[in-house]
Amino acid sequence: MSFKIERIPAPLWARPLIPLMAIVLTFVLTATLILLANANPLDAYYYFLIDPLSSRVSAIEVLVKATPLLLTGAAVTFAFVGGYWNIGVEGQLYAGATAATAIGIHMQNVSAWIAIPLMLIGGFVAGMLWALVPALMKVKLAIDEVVTTLLLNSVALFMVSALLNGPWRNPISQWPQSPDIAATAIFPKLIPRSRLHLGFILALVIIVILWFVLTKTAFGLKMRAVGLSPHAAQFAGINVQQTMLISALVSGGIGGIAGVSEIAGIHYHLIDAISPGYGYTGIIIATLGTLNAWGVALAALFIGLIDTGAQTVSRALGVPTYLGDVIQAALLLVTLGMLLLQRYRITRTRSES
Repeated sequence: MSFKIERIPAPLWARPLIPLMAIVLTFVLTATLILLANANPLDAYYYFLIDPLSSRVSAIEVLVKATPLLLTGAAVTFAFVGGYWNIGVEGQLYAGATAATAIGIHMQNVSAWIAIPLMLIGGFVAGMLWALVPALMKVKLAIDEVVTTLLLNSVALFMVSALLNGPWRNPISQWPQSPDIAATAIFPKLIPRSRLHLGFILALVIIVILWFVLTKTAFGLKMRAVGLSPHAAQFAGINVQQTMLISALVSGGIGGIAGVSEIAGIHYHLIDAISPGYGYTGIIIATLGTLNAWGVALAALFIGLIDTGAQTVSRALGVPTYLGDVIQAALLLVTLGMLLLQRYRITRTRSES
């Protein structure tokens, strides 16, 4: 008796189950870490998944946490579907946040109907420009975009730090933060006395646009073709370089809008820690959502739930708050493993004597 691995794709009915199986397997694996922290895994998962939804305040906070994740997940998905491996959404977010701040602080006495659109346009353009150089290096010089986009994240952080410790440093407190944006540039709140803001609606609109472009347009078909096989797409007459370049730039623009959302909806000024890694979390969300717009939306809400629950489980059980980050990292690895294994199966063969 012997076994062999065959390259056979999983049936269509099983593919939507992969994210659910990945979540279950991740919780099984991370239960060991919870036990090492002297806590009951079932209690921990209750505080992670159920307790945040048990009150109006915490349920709204889940939506607040999910807002930047919806945007970064959409940004990563748009690039990945088009065959461009954009790891630089974090830097593009910072570029958009910087542009939004620069515009917002000069919007005094300007109507919100002008100030907010200007900030959104500025953030989108800034994100696109930040994505432009590595995209051109990819399509013109065949330089690996994973490396260039990743390195530019650090450049963006250094750029923001230079601004906050230089021309934008608070002259009174000497604290490294920019001046506040104008009141008219602040996103309106969707629910009174909460942090849920207009950025959540914008994120949902972008998810719908993402779904429409990827599934209902000729360009979306070209993107999927390039993502699956650039050489086959080229043979079919698709302009691979142009498709990949547009995918990269739009992805960067969406990442820039994520930065605008954090400035205009949450902080109202630029700080070093404007993002705790939303751009990198977007990769987890895009992967868990299997590069599907509605899957990305559900994955972003799920990660927002985990982020909110991490604070609750820490207070209730005394486990470290970064347990939520560990679960997210494990979820990415498990999901990638299951997506790889769905293309193969192990079969048993009988050896002839």
